[in-house]
Amino acid sequence: MEKYQEIERSIIKKYRKDIWSKFIKAVIDFELVQENDKIMVCISGGKDSFLLAKCMQELKKHGKVNFDVFYVCMNPGYNEKNKELILSNAKLLNVDLEMFESDIFDIVKDVDKSPCYLCARMRRGCLYNKAKELGCNKIALGHHFDDVIETTLLSMFYGAEIKTMMPKLHSENFEGLELIRPLYLVNEEAIISWAKTNELTFLNCACRFTEQTEFDDETSKRKEVKNLIKELKKSNPNVDYNIYKALDNVNLNCVVGTKRNGEYESFLKNYDK
Repeated sequence: MEKYQEIERSIIKKYRKDIWSKFIKAVIDFELVQENDKIMVCISGGKDSFLLAKCMQELKKHGKVNFDVFYVCMNPGYNEKNKELILSNAKLLNVDLEMFESDIFDIVKDVDKSPCYLCARMRRGCLYNKAKELGCNKIALGHHFDDVIETTLLSMFYGAEIKTMMPKLHSENFEGLELIRPLYLVNEEAIISWAKTNELTFLNCACRFTEQTEFDDETSKRKEVKNLIKELKKSNPNVDYNIYKALDNVNLNCVVGTKRNGEYESFLKNYDK
């Protein structure tokens, strides 16, 4: 058995409960993959996006829905070592990867204010344009369950609003394109275990900005929230799941105000009705 076949087998067998079943549940429950879809899987080089690629491969081979899938990596200016790691992992995992070039890192390197925000916007734009070029109607990203919970708390603590990372959404700027997150229900712990079990080494952070500064991930807001959740789980192992379910169980009779499509509505509007 080839190495990539062992890795595929581990997803279906050893990690059937923690990865494969949750992947399938998200695909079915949120209606992420439909007949005749053309899906571009975005690979950053990390563990999450490569696992997503393998899961999509398995779904393509053994699923009941007929769809096309393309595996794409945008190179925003990775150093040669990181670029080679991505390409070698794609070969090892038997992922037919197309890498295309951009100069995003060069453009944002001298930006003093919010370089990460600008970089993210430009990367997203490049990927949407690539999807349109390929004739795709969907873009699949490797965000997982932990990303969802952390984003929720970040929005509350630092954005002063309750919102979360959605399992799918329509693009506002690119008509006909939809973004999907098939790993939405998969815990990061399971992904880390899968990578370690198969002795795989993936890109962690390839950002040129963080490579050239004294940026400390321990001080980042997401790391702060991640550590908070970890601490809370010591006394309440289900705290992350409860946060997720709370967003699926909002009691509109007990919130001060809501916002939809930018329009705010106070509880007072219907208070005396």
